[in-house]
Amino acid sequence: MNWDFIIKYLPMYERAALLTVKLGLAGVICAIIVGLICAIIQYEKVPAARQIVAVYIELSRNTPLLVQLFFIYYGLPKIGIQTDPQTCGIAGLTFLGGSYMAEAFRSGLETVAEVQTESALSLGMNRLQVMRYVVLPQAFSISVPAFMANVIFLLKETSVFSAVSLMDLMFTAKDLIGLYYKTTESLFLLVVFYLLILLPISILGSLLERRLRYAGFGD
Repeated sequence: MNWDFIIKYLPMYERAALLTVKLGLAGVICAIIVGLICAIIQYEKVPAARQIVAVYIELSRNTPLLVQLFFIYYGLPKIGIQTDPQTCGIAGLTFLGGSYMAEAFRSGLETVAEVQTESALSLGMNRLQVMRYVVLPQAFSISVPAFMANVIFLLKETSVFSAVSLMDLMFTAKDLIGLYYKTTESLFLLVVFYLLILLPISILGSLLERRLRYAGFGD
């Protein structure tokens, strides 16, 4: 292990890690929004939109992120839609993650007993209030394990961003291996930085799930 090499290129990995986290979090946030909207459409059985959401989920979940990125980055310009690498990465992560988040939220929504919705409506709440104050809080607490698993999965999927020339962690590792043939050192730094990003999220998810269990949710 060449520690001089590791120390020399540590700042490069730090910059790559910041870019990875920035794009990953942006993609995850957008995926949560898309997933929640899709889950509510399915839960409320909105005509037409429900079928569109079902097609989107099947298409997204059954195609690799790499193919989706290539389509966005190289395919869309053919019809006049230009994207830069960062926008492409966020859009691809949103497209893939939205379907996974939709399924996670849908499973949580469907566990809320129908009698609770009926009771809330009988008390004078409208559908929006029922969703906001009765259904969503319980659905989210039940969906936490799947939700956190999806967040970690999506952040790991950022490793394919290098295919569209983004200077993320994987791109940096491959670049240094190609230039200096320091495979062990480059991969060591790659693993360390992914652990630094993902391990705290995994621990936070476990703590959040445990807290909700103690509060009486998700049983």
